[in-house]
Amino acid sequence: MPSRSTVSASPFQPSRRSLLATAAAGAALVGVTGAPRSRAAEAKKPAADRHVSYTSWSGSQLVFGPFDRTVDYTDPHATTATPVTYEVATWTSPVVAPGFGLTELVASWNASTPGHSWVEVRVRGTSAGTATKDYVLGRWADRDPADGGGIHRTSLAGQGDAVATVLTDTLATRTGFTLTDWQLEVRLMRPQGSTDTPTVSVVGAMASALPEAKKVPRSPNGPACGTTLDVPTYSQEVHVGHYPQWDNGGEAWCSPTSTSMVVDYWGTGPSAAETAWVDPPVDAQVDFTARNVFDYTYDGAGNWPFNTAYAATRGDLRGFVTRLRSLTEAEAFIAAGIPLVVSVSFKKGELKGAGYGTNGHLMVVVGFTATGDVVCNDPASHLVASNDQVRVVYDRAQFENVWVPHSGGIVYVIRPAGHALPQAPAEANW
Repeated sequence: MPSRSTVSASPFQPSRRSLLATAAAGAALVGVTGAPRSRAAEAKKPAADRHVSYTSWSGSQLVFGPFDRTVDYTDPHATTATPVTYEVATWTSPVVAPGFGLTELVASWNASTPGHSWVEVRVRGTSAGTATKDYVLGRWADRDPADGGGIHRTSLAGQGDAVATVLTDTLATRTGFTLTDWQLEVRLMRPQGSTDTPTVSVVGAMASALPEAKKVPRSPNGPACGTTLDVPTYSQEVHVGHYPQWDNGGEAWCSPTSTSMVVDYWGTGPSAAETAWVDPPVDAQVDFTARNVFDYTYDGAGNWPFNTAYAATRGDLRGFVTRLRSLTEAEAFIAAGIPLVVSVSFKKGELKGAGYGTNGHLMVVVGFTATGDVVCNDPASHLVASNDQVRVVYDRAQFENVWVPHSGGIVYVIRPAGHALPQAPAEANW
C-alpha cells in the first residue's frame, strides 16, 4: 500500500499524478494517497488530442451466469484472517474498442450486496495484439462487516506488471504501452450455501488517452451561464478529528463531503436513525458517507468509484465516474439540473479565492455566473470550519486549468435513474 505523505504546500491528500508517472517508468510506488490523479500519455500529443470514452451496461444487458464454482477469500482487514468459501457467478462485458490507444481506465458500478455477499470488478485488454492479465479494480460491499456486511471494501495493491498497473481505482499503462480494447468482468460473491445474492444495476468504464498539456484554453460559455443549483453546503473542516479509523475527517474527507452534498441535493441522504451512531452529530451524513465509501487498502475515503457506488445505494440514484473535456461540457450537466463532483489540484494562489493549495481535492460544481465563472461548493473553502464559507465563485480559466490538465477532467456524475443526462458528444464520455 502506498505510504502516507505530508506536503507542506497543502494539508490535503496528494494527487497521484506523480505516482502515475513513476508507475509508468516501472519504479516503486511510494508516498501518494490522494483522491485525484491523472496520467499524461506516454508520448507528447497536441492539446486537442484528448480522447475520452465511456461505455456502460444495465438492465437486461447484465445477465449473470449461475453460481457454478467456488473461490476462497480471506479478508485482509478482518480481525481474524480466516478464509471463507464463496460461490461465484460471472458476467462478462462485450469487448470495447474505443478507437484510440487508451492509457487509463476507471470502472464504475451500482450494486446491492445483501447479507455477507459482495462484488468484484475486473478488467482485461489487448496491448500490441496480446491479451493482458485480469486486473482487479475493486472488491465492494455496501456495508462494513460491523454493519452486517460481508467484507471490508477494498482496492487491491501490488498488481503491476510490464504492461500496466492499478493505482487504487485506476488502471494505468506503463510507458510505451497502450490498450486497443478493454473488457470488464463482474463477479458476484456469496458465502457457500447462502441465498444472499448481490445484484448489479449498472456497470461501465471510462477509458482515456490524454495529452501532456499543462494548460488548456478557456472554454466557450455554455448553456448554464446564470444558473446555480440549490445544492446544500457542507464543510469538511467541521469534521476534523472525526473517526480516525476512517481517516480522521477534515482534509481527508473532501470526497465524502462532496458526495454528501450531491446525495442530499437529490433528497436521498441518510436518515437520523441511520446516523444515530455519529458523535458529534454535526452534518452526520458526512461521517456516514465517509464510513460507507472507505477503502481499507487505500486507507482513505477518496476511491472514486466507491463514492459513486455508495451514492447509488441511496434511493433511486445512479452514479458513475468519467472525464469531461471542458467546462462547456460541465455546463450541459448543470443545465440539466445535475451537479458534478470534480477533482482538482493547484498551488496556493493558482485558484484565486480558495485560500489554500492542494495536491488533490474534490469539490462540487453547482453552477455558473452570467459571465461564465464557476460556482462551487468547496468543502475546504478558506480552511474554515463553517458551512457558510463553502459557496464560492472561481475564475473560469483558472478553474479549468486546475481541473482538466491535473486530473484529466475527472467527475462524479450522480443523479436519479429517471433523470436524463444531457446529450453526449460524438466521442461519448457519458
